[in-house]
Amino acid sequence: MSSSELASTTAAAPAAAAAVKHPRSRLKFKDTWWRHAVGVVAMCAALFPVVYIVSSSFNSNSSLQSAQVIPSHVTLHNFGSLLHNNVKGNTGAKQDAPYPHWFLNSMLISLLTALATTVLGALAAYAFSRFRFKGRRGGMMGLLLIQMFPQFVAVAAIYLIVLNVGEVFPQIGLDKLAAVVIVYLGGAMGVQAWLIKGFFDTIPTELDESARVDGATAAQIFWGVVMPLAAPVLAVVALISFVFTLNEFVIASTILQTTSHKTLPVGMQLFISNSYDKVWGPFAAGALLAALPVAALFMFLQRWIVSGLTAGSVKG
Repeated sequence: MSSSELASTTAAAPAAAAAVKHPRSRLKFKDTWWRHAVGVVAMCAALFPVVYIVSSSFNSNSSLQSAQVIPSHVTLHNFGSLLHNNVKGNTGAKQDAPYPHWFLNSMLISLLTALATTVLGALAAYAFSRFRFKGRRGGMMGLLLIQMFPQFVAVAAIYLIVLNVGEVFPQIGLDKLAAVVIVYLGGAMGVQAWLIKGFFDTIPTELDESARVDGATAAQIFWGVVMPLAAPVLAVVALISFVFTLNEFVIASTILQTTSHKTLPVGMQLFISNSYDKVWGPFAAGALLAALPVAALFMFLQRWIVSGLTAGSVKG
């Protein structure tokens, strides 16, 4: 090869490398401005309710009709009235609204339900994913079909069951938090089992076989091998169960009857049940406080949600 050919080849090498590194030219803003516009509009539509609730919670006026996006008089009175059970309506009459009790009841029920639902769903999903037995396919289809029926269909039956069981075991009867948790666990092996099973199917069975060769039992394989690798889907299931339980209204309002035993959705409904603009300020403040545990739980679980712990688990 001559020196001139070598020089031309050397000069063309960086250009070819740049072309390989950047095969397509960068899109210009004039070609994608409409995408940015759609994104901004969607973001504003999603954030407006949140901004309005935050504004109403700090607004001194409890009327929703006169509420503003930017409150003219910022105050913490709404939060103080909730925490000290000093909520007053438009007529000035004090309402029995023990918000701290409602908050603790909801947190206790949601945490226990989320934990038990995740464990029970994982146990069922492990059996359906790893074992082969008669009725396996029918059982999975049955769990899925049961979820097709809405809660309203079973409310009357659930009330009668809890009422009759409470006559024998008062601890899990009407107006008991334990009864609500047990009722919620009735749907633990539904969609959750399907979600976890799909993830268990992606975990290589070679890991189970290796642990079994080393003398591990089925329980040791489940708790020591499969469960740590399934942390992402378990975090998602726990978060979904926690949020669903925290927002559930129908069953909680049917079983819990005493004011101090109510959950957040059932108790806070009393603020706005009598008239359209009853006490929206405390209601907005209570909704804002109720959203904090969900945000905290999401931030705590996000490192498991966004990570794929099974990647590369059979390499090495």
